[in-house]
Amino acid sequence: MTRPPRTIAALIRHGDYHQLPDTPSAHQPFPLSELGRRQSRAAGERLGSLLQGEGWHLAEEVDASELLRAWQTAAYLCDGLVATTRHLRIASFMALAERGLGTAANLSAEQIHQVVAADPRCGELPEDWKSSPHFCLPLPGAESLTMAGERVARHLETRMQALAEEVSRDTVKLFVGHGAAFRHAAHHLGVLAAEDIPRLSMYHAAPVLVERLTDGRWQRIAGHWKVRQRDEGHVD
Repeated sequence: MTRPPRTIAALIRHGDYHQLPDTPSAHQPFPLSELGRRQSRAAGERLGSLLQGEGWHLAEEVDASELLRAWQTAAYLCDGLVATTRHLRIASFMALAERGLGTAANLSAEQIHQVVAADPRCGELPEDWKSSPHFCLPLPGAESLTMAGERVARHLETRMQALAEEVSRDTVKLFVGHGAAFRHAAHHLGVLAAEDIPRLSMYHAAPVLVERLTDGRWQRIAGHWKVRQRDEGHVD
């Protein structure tokens, strides 16, 4: 009996970018740095070699977060993959964005504390509010890390289920987004234990490959999470 084709999602954190200091919002609108551009091009070349070595087909549509650094990472990845797959296109989705801080977006950490303290409807922020998975800022439009992970996981599940219904050979689909949202999505999909999320991060523009099995389960098959250093902050 012929086995069904494998469907594999490559989760790729954007490359290094120009980030405001002491600003926890991951919805910053800034582009990749030169380092980030190099990281992204190199990642495309490495992915091309992996695809050829494994005999995997690459889905022609690349899903990227709408934030500029993710879209640019996808574009440079496509440049690096041109020798392998010439007809790639990028589709942008806010569903792949990092955790949103709502009306506090792009304020500094100190400004966020001031805003919350000035609102009589809000309590005091916990010390670990930026990294606590279930804490959501008491401000309109804000999300918790868990909420963002569930949103990304829904997108991955929907897109990969659709891919499984249309492909006839082993296929990899690229998803370019953000580290924390991908890690929490991986937990929601059963790939990463909850206790491992705080100690892990993702390397810039380095894919973690997770396969969606025919029974709907997911498993990591390649790529490495980055072990967070003791003094490393929780930033995207």
